[in-house]
Amino acid sequence: MKKKLSLLFIVALGVPLILSGCIPGDGTYTSSDRAGFFWGVWHGWIAPISLIAGIFKENIRVYETMNTGWFYDFGFYIAIISGFGGISLFRKDSKK
Repeated sequence: MKKKLSLLFIVALGVPLILSGCIPGDGTYTSSDRAGFFWGVWHGWIAPISLIAGIFKENIRVYETMNTGWFYDFGFYIAIISGFGGISLFRKDSKK
């Protein structure tokens, strides 16, 4: 039991730390090297972590401003909608 609890603790601290390496607004993108579609998908998936990190660090944003435009937006919104239950609109309720 103690081993499972310590593994859960390590995972609970490690996953957000690893995901925070790719947070939008951290200065990795420039006007010549912009975030594209797949980075938009990734930033949409980690948006809740970005929001929490943005509370503690003022240059972190939920959305990358240095992006390719429509393609980045499309990927970002696909990830937001599917990640926060948009796909559940198509699931059937199984009432017994």
